[in-house]
Amino acid sequence: MLGFYFLEMFYTYVLYSEKLNSFYKGESGNIVDRLNRHNSGYEKATKLGVPWILVWKGEKPTKSEAKKLELKLKNLSVKRTIEFILKYNEGVPSPDELLLIQKLSEC
Repeated sequence: MLGFYFLEMFYTYVLYSEKLNSFYKGESGNIVDRLNRHNSGYEKATKLGVPWILVWKGEKPTKSEAKKLELKLKNLSVKRTIEFILKYNEGVPSPDELLLIQKLSEC
């Protein structure tokens, strides 16, 4: 019998709240569940900014690599965060989010 190995991926992500005009950066093994938790108001750090929009995500093979990128992103200013997203736009989930980031870069 052949064994199946599933590669577990970890994600570093950037959320945006239009309500707060603010970014939130995090990491998770399940990005869909994590976004739902942020938007349900369950997470204390993000409940005031609901609804949050996923504007960027990156895949990493290990949790430690995802965490390391998260910490780097958390140290970026708003301007540098926007520059990062535009530079690495393959992590932007859709054209709508890319357009939003481009509009924010003009401010």
